[in-house]
Amino acid sequence: MRGRMAVNAVAPTKEQAEVQKIVLEEFAELEEMGDDLEESILLYRDNHEAYLMNGLDSLPGGYACLDASRPWLCYWIVHALDLLGRFDNKPKELKDDVANFLGKCQDPEGGFAGGPMQLPHLAPTYAAVNALVSIGTQEAYDIIDRPALHRFLLSRKSPDGGFTMHDGGEVDVRGSYCALSAASVVGILTPELLEGCADFLIRCQSYEGGFSAAPGNEAHGGYTFCGMAACMLVGCEERLDLPRLLGWITARQLQYECGFNGRTNKVVDSCYSFWQGGVFPLVQQLSRKEPPSYDPAQPTVQGGTWLFDQVALQRYVLCAAQLPNGGFRDKPGKGKDHYHTCYSLSGLSVAQHSANSGTPCSLGVDTLLRRTDGIHNCCVDKVEQAYAHFAKCPPVN
Repeated sequence: MRGRMAVNAVAPTKEQAEVQKIVLEEFAELEEMGDDLEESILLYRDNHEAYLMNGLDSLPGGYACLDASRPWLCYWIVHALDLLGRFDNKPKELKDDVANFLGKCQDPEGGFAGGPMQLPHLAPTYAAVNALVSIGTQEAYDIIDRPALHRFLLSRKSPDGGFTMHDGGEVDVRGSYCALSAASVVGILTPELLEGCADFLIRCQSYEGGFSAAPGNEAHGGYTFCGMAACMLVGCEERLDLPRLLGWITARQLQYECGFNGRTNKVVDSCYSFWQGGVFPLVQQLSRKEPPSYDPAQPTVQGGTWLFDQVALQRYVLCAAQLPNGGFRDKPGKGKDHYHTCYSLSGLSVAQHSANSGTPCSLGVDTLLRRTDGIHNCCVDKVEQAYAHFAKCPPVN
């Protein structure tokens, strides 16, 4: 089977063995198709669009537990639609409605909360900024109170160089990434915000090679992306132990399913297609600051150029995580949700858009997505547009 890499060669847990069995059975059915395999793998764009648009309109009662994550839902849905190429053609009224709702989540003192009348928090601040950047209209940009956001981010600075997620909250590498990413894209990444960040981030690289939430903890896929992206924003990536990082991150692509797991000896999960797979372009950027351009009319690159099996990862996402009626799931046996839909598509985009040649590496029929930015995880054109817009704004004090 293509993509069976000699990694994670440890005895599987019971749960892992069960997942392997289910996924391999699905893959076996595909491989019986032989030369017709490529034509049998589809991306159900219309159904994904319908599922995502329904989420913007209303959500079932089961989503009440995410009442403090409403900017995240906006970001997951808008970015997923944008990756599919199905957002820019939406009515202006829809875009304004999403932007205005996010404005209601903005605290008068700066930063965004998980919902209207809630306390500001770095995680929904990052999500709200990314959602507004993905909308990409003047009205969306105008929602962001840059001076107040800068004051809020400064108020979250911790003496150890990290950031507290909220007033009295925890300090971890997510806070660093959320704060630095939001500040950078809206042009308020000042020396005061950067002070001490590099030392904290370097301390978060664990002995395994990946990043942990805080110094001394276990390496984890989400924290590794956050840590690496934050290092790129700060400019301290040259201080990392990159061989150890690459050793850990390449071992996260599982031997049989060929999706990524989040931690050592854990089960595959489609969201790590981005959280783990997204680290490889960041490593590439250490020697190449600009993403390669490509001509869509050119043939695709077979195999890809990142240090993981890009084609095999796409097969996991499209064949094991995708649901034909719309949406993506963690793994077979799980239900779909907007979080896994967003990060499955983000990881799929990373796997498709290779380095060096610049031509895409896509599996299946009409599966090619728009390119996502390696630092912010918004489509590249939206990030470039936002940087250009906010560069013209007055500096913050």
